[in-house]
Amino acid sequence: MKEIILIKMGELVLKGLNRRQFEDQLIRNIKKSIKSLGQFTVRFAQSTIYVVPEDDFIDLDDVCERIGRVFGIATYSRAIMCDEKSLESVLKTAPVYLADQLGSIKTFKVESRRSDKKFPFKSPEISRETGAAILRAFPHLRVDVHNPDLTVMVEIRDFGAYVRGAAIRGAGGIPVGTGGNAAILISGGLDSPVAAWMIAKRGVRLTAIHFASPPYTSERAEQKVVKLLRKVALYSGDMTMYTVPFTEIQETIRKKCPEDYFTLIMRRLMMKIAERIARDNKCSALITGESLGQVASQTIKALACTDEAASMPVFRPLIGMDKQEIVDISYKIDTYETSIEPYEDCCTVFTPKHPRTNPVLERVKDAEEKGDFDEMIETALNNLKVTYINNK
Repeated sequence: MKEIILIKMGELVLKGLNRRQFEDQLIRNIKKSIKSLGQFTVRFAQSTIYVVPEDDFIDLDDVCERIGRVFGIATYSRAIMCDEKSLESVLKTAPVYLADQLGSIKTFKVESRRSDKKFPFKSPEISRETGAAILRAFPHLRVDVHNPDLTVMVEIRDFGAYVRGAAIRGAGGIPVGTGGNAAILISGGLDSPVAAWMIAKRGVRLTAIHFASPPYTSERAEQKVVKLLRKVALYSGDMTMYTVPFTEIQETIRKKCPEDYFTLIMRRLMMKIAERIARDNKCSALITGESLGQVASQTIKALACTDEAASMPVFRPLIGMDKQEIVDISYKIDTYETSIEPYEDCCTVFTPKHPRTNPVLERVKDAEEKGDFDEMIETALNNLKVTYINNK
């Protein structure tokens, strides 16, 4: 008997003529995620992806952990391939393979799927006989078809007969690499890493852009962002991070621009710089972690003034979420504890006491022109720091 992993796809099954493109990308992403763990055969057949370890030393717990972070997977489960594709082999295998799970529960049921219609027993017969074999081996159990502690699955497929226990929910979404490229403006806070994760879940490959303002921001603040991106990269895959030197621009904003426009002008200049970097990296959109009404610069009018500075689309995955929803996801993807580390980012430098919440675009642009920022933007773009983020 050989233990393998069976993977079920989610919304990919709803795709039309380009479904194969999504399936192929998902298989490539799965192979890449588990490559360092050993040799595997990964194949697709009958709406299921089979991950078959070829090395005896491979730890399937590690494999499942990584597969659980691959976008495009609805559910996955460890399964055993029976020695023979026969009912007798299924009845022999199920109680042994699932012994640990069956010994710790009170109720179960058996469901069977027979995609190989040449198999001499139909699904109800397979389920009935398998359930009887389990009851003989574990007499303390009883069958509950409505709310069982465990559902035992028997699948009769072209390649063989498989027995598995409960399926585990996958990361969902669609495979990274099928949704185009975008640049995420990443700070060290709670919001932007969650926004990065959410847009990657829609198949988008990421480039990261971080703004640093030493000495107002420290090297530790930048390393905090690298740490956050590595956690996101466990789901999104490798990415490149560009750190923009922003000190001169922020100091000029403070010296020459009206205080109540500080934040708006800063964010408009960030958009202009980010768009240049994004286009150089073949990105088609900018991503931010803003949530409507969360702070003064995130009102409808303020966001409209910010967006006007860029000619490419700006997507905000968190726009309708409240803070607790964002926090919940940050716990889920393990970024929360890093995000709350007390290192300043440049978004909190020179914060105005009374920022504009309902700005007029023309007045914002007039205030911005007082700084004459074009040369400073070019200087910043010529002095980018590049950091490669991998998902290991």
